[in-house]
Order: sequence, then structure tokens, then C-alpha cells
Amino acid sequence: MNLRPVTAALAIAALAFTATSCAKDTSTSTTESGAKVVEEGVLTICTHLPYEPFEFTKDGEVVGFDIDVLKLVAKAEGLDTKIQDTPWETIVSGESLNSGDCDVATGAMSIKPEREKVMDFSDPYFTATQALLVKKGSGYSSLEDLAGKRIAVQEGTTGETYVEENLPKGAEKVSYEDSVLMMEAVNNGKAQAGVNDNGLVNYYVDQNPGVAVSTEFQTGEEYGFSVKKDGNPKLLDAINEAIADKDAMDELKVKWFGTAK
Repeated sequence: MNLRPVTAALAIAALAFTATSCAKDTSTSTTESGAKVVEEGVLTICTHLPYEPFEFTKDGEVVGFDIDVLKLVAKAEGLDTKIQDTPWETIVSGESLNSGDCDVATGAMSIKPEREKVMDFSDPYFTATQALLVKKGSGYSSLEDLAGKRIAVQEGTTGETYVEENLPKGAEKVSYEDSVLMMEAVNNGKAQAGVNDNGLVNYYVDQNPGVAVSTEFQTGEEYGFSVKKDGNPKLLDAINEAIADKDAMDELKVKWFGTAK
């Protein structure tokens, strides 16, 4: 008897089993409200750390304003929370949601048309401007003052885009992957100024008396949380319900920013 066809069939079956067992499980569970979650009983959150005070690590735990808002959502849905530190490009491209890495993405993320094409956004929950970070006493009060100087930005942010579109003559844009590194560059003199979201920058200034915000640029930005495109309307509803709770949101703003305004 020729056993090769049988052996080949068994080998193919074994390979198929191995491939299936190694493939990522993209199945979902559903809460009572109909929200889909990639892990039963858990709201899995993708974010990019650190971005104080919205999301950062303190005493081994990821905390922050965005995290607290999503904990309100999780509580309402009867879920625990789990945080995934994720590359920013993976978040804004929608890939982290499409691949099943998480249920919701956040990171003080501005709602932009190109992002809305690949993700569904919640209602806006925070209005932001771009802030100019400088050393105290530097005399830099506008981008025009920074001709020929180094301006620090964070890669992939609206602050980077704003500087690119308004770069003074002879100035150099210096990009950093990390927001803290970007602001430290100003603090230690590697850059003469930096541009990033006002909530982030003002929080840094409160903790670093050698720097200041000299001006802000009104860019009309609003932050939103995102879920998979056309994939999780009930979770989006739950997020919007949490955002609509003004008392709870004001309480979190006071906690993280010192004011509800």
C-alpha cells in the first residue's frame, strides 16, 4: 500500500492546525447593551504613553484623564479595563482597532477627516489649542520670533502639522516620538521652543518652573475616542453617554486640570 498520500494529507492537516492555533483570535464578546469587546468582561484600551495628564504611568499603573473617562464607560457596561501601550501610527491608522488589539483607542486624539475615514469617533470631549513652550525669559512669543531656531514637535501630531505649515524662515523642525522628550528638549536647551496641545504643555509647565507657555494658537481641535469603523455602534453609544454626563466630566477635569473650564 502506498502511504504517501495519507502522510501528505496528515502533514497538511497538521500545518493547518498549527496555522489556526497561531492565528490571532479576533472573536468578540457582547455586553448586555450590545457593545462588542475583544475579551469577555474587559474593555481593552489602546493608547500611546506617555501623554500627561491624559494617559501616563504612575506607580506602575496607567492613569490619566482619558483613562478615567473610559473607566466610567467600563463601569456602566460592567467591565474591567486593560490598557495596551500602542504605537501612535497604529492608533491613528485604525489598525489597532481593525486587528482586534483593543475595543477603543485614545490618546488626546484630535478628530480629523482623514482619521474619520478609518475609525468611528465619539462626540468631542475636550477642546484643544496648540501651545508654544519656551524657556522663561526667552522673549519668544510667536513662531515668527523663532526664525533660524529649533522648534521641537511630537511626531504624527497636529502640533507637528501646525509647525510644518507655519515654519519661520530658517527655522528647523525637530521631531520626537515621545511628548516628554519633546518638552524636555525645550527645558534643557536642545530646542528653543516646542509646540503641542495646550492640556499636555500646561500640565508640564506646572511641574517645571523653568519653562512657560508664551502663546496659544487657535486651531479648532477637538478630541474624541475611537472605535472600529462601522463595527461597534453600541460601544460608541456608551462612550457618548459617559461624555454627556457633565457632572462626572467636570469632576474629572478638576481632578486632572484643576478646573472644569
